[in-house]
Amino acid sequence: MTKKILVAGGAGYIGSHTCKVLAEAGYEPVVYDNLVYGHREFVKWGPFEEGDLLDRERLNEVFKKYCIDSVMHFAAFSCVGESVENPIKYYRNNVTGTINLLEAAVNHGVLKVVFSSTCSTYGNPVSIPIDEQHPQVPINPYGMSKLMVEKILDDFDSAYKLKSVKLRYFNAAGADPSAEIGEKHNPETHLIPVVLDAAAGRRPYITIFGTDYDTKDGTCIRDFIHVNDLADAHLLALQYLENGGDSEAFNLGNGQGYSVKEVIYTVQKVTGQKIKIVEGARRPGDPPVLVGSSQKIQRMLKWAPQYNDLEIIIEDAWRWHKKI
Repeated sequence: MTKKILVAGGAGYIGSHTCKVLAEAGYEPVVYDNLVYGHREFVKWGPFEEGDLLDRERLNEVFKKYCIDSVMHFAAFSCVGESVENPIKYYRNNVTGTINLLEAAVNHGVLKVVFSSTCSTYGNPVSIPIDEQHPQVPINPYGMSKLMVEKILDDFDSAYKLKSVKLRYFNAAGADPSAEIGEKHNPETHLIPVVLDAAAGRRPYITIFGTDYDTKDGTCIRDFIHVNDLADAHLLALQYLENGGDSEAFNLGNGQGYSVKEVIYTVQKVTGQKIKIVEGARRPGDPPVLVGSSQKIQRMLKWAPQYNDLEIIIEDAWRWHKKI
């Protein structure tokens, strides 16, 4: 019998890519999404149930309708700046909504959860690369909301034997190589699609926020990980729990960093388009370098990024970007 995986937020960027990987591995992803940021057209590999995490009755309906085996939880608001301006929105959705989801899971005997966390739980880095033992001191409500959920998952393990894998992403990027799905946010805030917008003529220029950092070219350095590599990690995390694995947290990154200027120059190389650059002031709260260590998941789950070259990541993103 095909195992049904409830994918909360499965109509979004990373969730939809993971649904494709799940279906290819023989699972049936059941997408639960309120479509605030998700896209109905991204739901292609299993049934769709529209609903909000704050709607406890709707969650229970979906758990009753399907014989759910496990949960993957991607549903969250994730804009750092907005979380500072409107923390209530983030704590209500990301924390209260997750409690509702976990309560419904426990009540229906579903005790395996793969959770989409973030490197934002670490805050400002005290050492590079960041590993899972790095202090977790978030500097914004978004990161704090994700850390709260990590702690709640630990408590649910102690109290209800719910096992979880927390996956702390660095910078998700790229698109499915077939260009069937990809990154589509409104407004778009992620660096690579914003630069691709400039290459496509949708933006007149790109602003670099800070060129005087203590880095190789003065601009911030970030760790970009292909969305398909993220999706593969979710599948491995699910299979780890299915095989009786204990609750764990893993970083997901490439283990190498690329500067903002390197991203812009690589986009110019891939697209053949010249991009106008405007140099702006630093943004508050931007660490100079964010690079993660993924050695733990590579060691324990035998995961390794397959698309770890920046040019390949941007080529896949550009192939999708030209379609939208």
